[in-house]
Amino acid sequence: MSENTVPPEEVRSAVRQHYGQIARDFDQGAASCCAPGAPSDCCAGPTPNVTLVESLYDTPDVAELPSDVTGLSLGCGDPVTLAALQPGATVLDLGSGGGIDCFLAARQVGPGGYVIGVDMTPDMLDKARANARKLGLENVEFRLGEIEHLPVADEAVDVVISNCVINLSPDKPQVFREAYRVLRPGGRLAVSDIVTRVELPQEIKQDLGVWASCVAGAWVDKDYAAAIQAAGFVDVGIEAKTLDESIIAEGAAQLGLEIDPAAAQRVIYSARVTARKPD
Repeated sequence: MSENTVPPEEVRSAVRQHYGQIARDFDQGAASCCAPGAPSDCCAGPTPNVTLVESLYDTPDVAELPSDVTGLSLGCGDPVTLAALQPGATVLDLGSGGGIDCFLAARQVGPGGYVIGVDMTPDMLDKARANARKLGLENVEFRLGEIEHLPVADEAVDVVISNCVINLSPDKPQVFREAYRVLRPGGRLAVSDIVTRVELPQEIKQDLGVWASCVAGAWVDKDYAAAIQAAGFVDVGIEAKTLDESIIAEGAAQLGLEIDPAAAQRVIYSARVTARKPD
């Protein structure tokens, strides 16, 4: 089983500071984690081309969102489409950031549904709440909290989504236990996240800067799936979305890592993760 080698509070502090700074420095650029041409350290910060965000999503709705929203996208996939949301559903987004997945989910669940975003970074919450007001969305709420200790009642939601955030947690099993707790029986988990096929070297796991860049905290896929199952979920599935070699090469250069992009591509990938809480 993958193990965290850095004290949890040090990880949370580094992640909170990193993403708080992104929110404070935001200038309506795109900040997508894994799209072609995105920042070289995964989830690092804004770039000027919002169409890069659109390349991650399989829904035309993302093109209709303002740059204030798409520019703070820090994900590595499209958990909203993966979730196949139904009108009237209650959705919870773990690590909601600037709110892009919450806003997309809100459109799909409609006025009869409800979306809750939880994030531990006050600056991101400020951005998300401001964007919700601009969009006139009344079925979206953002709450301050850690995804390991969700400010959500037991069996309160139908679907839990997350986009390139659980890899940042120093206690992933607790995240999955919390997701299980807040889901109603028959509820579903739909996650986009960074995982690996083999264990990463210890020097990478111990680097807080690489943690905040969505790399050091990434778990081996089989361990990731096992933790979901251990929380009580069934029908656990992980589908790979391979990262482009150019993105890996740029990320390695900025992180000071000497790696073969083609070899790294066989090690780390963006995963589409699904699971279900038994009825």
